[in-house]
Amino acid sequence: MTDENGKKVKSAGPSIPVEILGLPDTPAAGSEFLVVSDEKRAREVAEYRAVRERERVLERQAKMRLENLFDQMSEAKLPSVNLILKTDVRGSLEALLSALDELSTDEVKVKVISSGVGPISESDVVLAESSEAVLLGFNVRADSAAKRKADEAGIDIRYYSVIYGLIDDVKAAMSGLLAPEHREQILGIAEVREVFHSSRFGAAAGCMVTEGTIVRNKPIRVLRDNQVIFTGQLQSLRRFKDDVQ
Repeated sequence: MTDENGKKVKSAGPSIPVEILGLPDTPAAGSEFLVVSDEKRAREVAEYRAVRERERVLERQAKMRLENLFDQMSEAKLPSVNLILKTDVRGSLEALLSALDELSTDEVKVKVISSGVGPISESDVVLAESSEAVLLGFNVRADSAAKRKADEAGIDIRYYSVIYGLIDDVKAAMSGLLAPEHREQILGIAEVREVFHSSRFGAAAGCMVTEGTIVRNKPIRVLRDNQVIFTGQLQSLRRFKDDVQ
């Protein structure tokens, strides 16, 4: 554990920023950090929380099925657009929830079934399947398990980096105009292995292509821990010193 100056520290009080190494996975933004006496106790707490999370998902699914039934009875089957929303930071989440809350009309209702900060998880996909909801990711992506589950279940996952784009698509869905051609097609995936610095180009990423094909001048997104950190065009593509088209 190190402080903002890179100095190793053994403890940190409230409002003290630190960098922690050794975690097996990157925790979602906003997660609680619990300190316990030893590793055995930590495993017990982690296992207990995992069980409770599974129970909450099942309870939420059962509750949503019951609530949907009562809603349809009380609202004379008023059409609704069911959404599950995941964002990169809490500020974005609050802004989007506020904007979505204002979209409901006397004819169509917008329901945010679940929302949270962090990547789209497999439990989000399971909930979307049971509640017939559309999964929306704002500056976050689905993890590999969630992608597989979504493909198997035929669940629609949509990604956004601009609030107005997300809101416009929800409005279109309310009008029954949401078209499948808006769906993003991934041409290729590359993993950044090293970052180089050039006086001519600035920072350049040395990458290994892991899936598909990387094409110059196509739009790209750079992700770190399933969160979007850059969106733009691929301006230069080289293999060693040779230009690649």
